[in-house]
Amino acid sequence: MIWHTSTIDEVFEELKSSKNGLSTNSARNIFNSHGPNQLPKTRPDSVGLIFLRQFKSPIIYILFISAFIVLAIGEFVDALIIFAVLIINAVIGAFQEGKAQNTMMALQNFVKTEATVARDGKEAVVSDEFVVPGDVLFLKEGDKIAADARIIDTNFFKIDESSLTGESEPVIKTIKPILNSSAQFSEQNNMVFRGTFVVSGSAKAVVVATGTNTEIGKISSKLQDIDNAETPLKANIRELSKVIIISVLSISAIIFILGISRGIAFREMLTTVVAISVSAIPEGLPIVVTLILAAGVYRMGKKNALVRKLQAVEALGQANIIAVDKTGTLTLNQMMVEKIYSAGNLYSVSGEGYSPEGRISVVGNSNEILNPDSVLMAGRISSFTAAAGVAFSEKNKLWQRLFGDPTEAALLVFSQKVGFRRDDLLQESPAVWEAPFDSNTRYHASINLVGDKRFLSVAGAPETVIPICTHIMEPEGVKIFGRKEQDKIQDLVNELSSSGLRVIALAYNSHAPRDIEPESLPNLTFCSLVAMSDSLRLEVPNSVRVAIELGIKVVMITGDHALTAKAIAKKAGIFHDGDETISGVEIDKLSIDELAFRLPAISIFARVSPEHKLKIIEAYKKRKYVIAMTGDGVNDALPLAAADLGVAMGKVGTEVAKEAADIILLDDNFNSIVSAVYEGRNIYATIRKVVLYLFATSLGEILTISVAIFFGLPLPVTASQIIWLNFITDGFLVLALAMEPKESLSTPPISRKHNKILDSSMFTRMFLQAFIMMVGSVILFSIYLPEGYIKASTVALSSLAIFQWFNAWNVRTDRLTFRNKLAENYGLHIATLIVIVLQLAAVYLPALSSVLKTSPLSIFDWLIIIVVSSSIVVVDSVWKILHKATIPKSEKLVS
Repeated sequence: MIWHTSTIDEVFEELKSSKNGLSTNSARNIFNSHGPNQLPKTRPDSVGLIFLRQFKSPIIYILFISAFIVLAIGEFVDALIIFAVLIINAVIGAFQEGKAQNTMMALQNFVKTEATVARDGKEAVVSDEFVVPGDVLFLKEGDKIAADARIIDTNFFKIDESSLTGESEPVIKTIKPILNSSAQFSEQNNMVFRGTFVVSGSAKAVVVATGTNTEIGKISSKLQDIDNAETPLKANIRELSKVIIISVLSISAIIFILGISRGIAFREMLTTVVAISVSAIPEGLPIVVTLILAAGVYRMGKKNALVRKLQAVEALGQANIIAVDKTGTLTLNQMMVEKIYSAGNLYSVSGEGYSPEGRISVVGNSNEILNPDSVLMAGRISSFTAAAGVAFSEKNKLWQRLFGDPTEAALLVFSQKVGFRRDDLLQESPAVWEAPFDSNTRYHASINLVGDKRFLSVAGAPETVIPICTHIMEPEGVKIFGRKEQDKIQDLVNELSSSGLRVIALAYNSHAPRDIEPESLPNLTFCSLVAMSDSLRLEVPNSVRVAIELGIKVVMITGDHALTAKAIAKKAGIFHDGDETISGVEIDKLSIDELAFRLPAISIFARVSPEHKLKIIEAYKKRKYVIAMTGDGVNDALPLAAADLGVAMGKVGTEVAKEAADIILLDDNFNSIVSAVYEGRNIYATIRKVVLYLFATSLGEILTISVAIFFGLPLPVTASQIIWLNFITDGFLVLALAMEPKESLSTPPISRKHNKILDSSMFTRMFLQAFIMMVGSVILFSIYLPEGYIKASTVALSSLAIFQWFNAWNVRTDRLTFRNKLAENYGLHIATLIVIVLQLAAVYLPALSSVLKTSPLSIFDWLIIIVVSSSIVVVDSVWKILHKATIPKSEKLVS
């Protein structure tokens, strides 16, 4: 049955219920057949599963294979080291994910809400999980709707459906059937939906759907079917792993065949090939990447951003598009009076949301603050007609609406800015009559005793209030409200409305008669127009500006009307001249390819459903964009899960949205998204540095061995020496590089040409560094070879180690190596000192030198090695200068 098109009698007949509700026995039977009124819950992953998930990486698989090969040829210590690295990496990753999961579980609201239902013909309060189809709900102001239900009776009933539809304006509900059978749930004004809130009035409704059959339940179920695409980092690691596998197999085969053909013993070549394979695989990369991500997550946590998965921050760093929801993300979901027209003057009202802080000044002159009689009268009328309450929440650290309609809450706050306090005003001038806002009259009227006079205040829709007015307040006093004045006011109403503002007319009668009918008010005096909108978060314009400077396009995706969305988008800096707006109706008519073609010109998507949002995300992905989606409502859950990165609001966000997101902003501060972009780009740059260092080192060792074999020389370094270089020298230095300080906040956008960890430019630099290592090491080895193989091998080992020391300082910046601020990374200073001491120990300590097969070197030997190894700084500096001169400014990465 289509509930919203059916009459009340038809609904009751279908559900086998009545206006008296269900009997206790009937409710129990229905509960047993339908199950509890709960949303699907995903069981938290076990510690073991989280731990095992850390091994899902091609590089990890390669390292496992290498470890078993090393173990097979009897190198137990080397195999143990590789296994230890893998275990440590998994422990760190599992700890961070488990911590995020526990925090997420703590965020969930486990407090059971209750619903008032009719059972056995009487009102009964039950836990909402026991609400069943056929129950009659009693709904009043402030209630959270427990299930989807068809309204059967209303009394000035308004619902806040912003979490479900994205529309900030409360919806007036009715009992009449909706003729359009295909109406969206946002258009079903005779229905209430689970998870929405009663703003004002009261109603009765019969439950038609519970649990997963509700609109919110259907969305929750669909979340489980969304295939989350891998993050850019995962894709890069996967591609990098393919390159490593092919390279290792090819190089190992070539070197093995070449060595055997040169007469080198089979076992020695097998050991060497395995050592080269281990060398070619960056064993430290998984653990270093995990540490880099964990450090970024820690820094974001200090800024109130909960990162649920390690790689999420890095993904945001590569985002080209940030798609933001309007209500609750850009705005506070709090209506605020922004402008007031009164007695010939247009005033601007400052402030944020429901905070009473703010001032009223003449538009165009913010220093001129006026409270003439007409503004004071507007404040008085607003206070009399504002049946709402606001208060500061110590828990959430913001002003919130306690009860009443958002529009009337905005009027209340405006009156406070003028200088009125409603409680004090009502004590002085008690209310004796009131007509709450009604969908038929479209105004709220109140009579208060001011002295011995009955003062009638009216606040409502201009098209309803203006025709009742016969006089108007002007600077010179009250005058006749003639056609000319009415036309002027109507033009202003149109102008303010076209700016996306909601306009309310204020009027009064200072001598109201005793007998008044709500449908027939006496003549009024027009006082003011107040224009309000959902209050923009104060940090948003600057954050959007910074995002644009970083090369990220910010677009708005909202269920609200295009006019309202455009007004907010202009204030936020999202919409600019020449930009386009597209509606959900238009999106329905376009294919994915057609929509993708139009995307570059579009900055606002209005009146869209969750399905439209999914289509938009798919279209952006079609254009190869990395898209981050922000949101807080149930209607945002699907796109949050489908986007490359989902960001949910922690305070105002629904549980469904938080569950679908990768990052949760615990303080709802939009600026945290920009901070996460910086963090992601810093992580991306740091990972590139580590990859460059590790791969240049590995390639340098491979080239050194390959060239030596090609020219008939003995192996310059042994398998144990290669392991020493990879785990000792590299280990300390890459850990220090992983802790590299954050990039400057002026970091330019990452070009899509550079969105791979290992691109052509980086490969050229890596090969150049490796080539210098090879040339220096092979030349020194051949020069010292006549003095004995052990000494020559020691020189080759030491030269490769010192090449790596210098190269660690090279890769930390794209500027000239020693022109960068050397004191920024104290960890690298310490790591360099440690590896110097360890290298000296490897040469001079008998216990180590016997294992590594080294011999002591003289000071003169060290001087020669240092001079030769320092050549890598000169060569890399020349590359930096040439590279900087040949790439466009917009594609340069600042380090």
